[in-house]
Amino acid sequence: MSESILAPGAVLALWTLIMLVWVAATRFPAMAKAGIDVKAAPPGGRGADLETVLPPNVNWKSHNYTHLLEQPTLFYAVIVFLHLSGGDVGYTRWIAWAYVVLRIVHSLWQATVNRVPVRFAIFSLYTLCLLALSVLAVIATLG
Repeated sequence: MSESILAPGAVLALWTLIMLVWVAATRFPAMAKAGIDVKAAPPGGRGADLETVLPPNVNWKSHNYTHLLEQPTLFYAVIVFLHLSGGDVGYTRWIAWAYVVLRIVHSLWQATVNRVPVRFAIFSLYTLCLLALSVLAVIATLG
């Protein structure tokens, strides 16, 4: 395991881009199957416009990609705070890695099975990791 708390952030950034590729790899074939010609799409079209056109299991990957651009932005900031303030220690690294592993598990679950009770349980666990990291970042930056 890396000796830097920044490593989990780099892995999560890479995972986010992997999800983007997965979105494209499933969305474009589904659009073709639905008879949607991307080149003939009107200006200003958005992915959200496809919600009612594409099957739910195709949209799930896009939903998860969007989620990876929401809460993890706090994670990135918190790990930088910890890194810069001396809070980059063994237990904070473990919590950061737990956050990333749970985010990846959440992505795989949401993109494939997407049963909400399990997804919410995973969400709750990684949110607790982020809460712990945030509290530790406040302690490290104030101390």
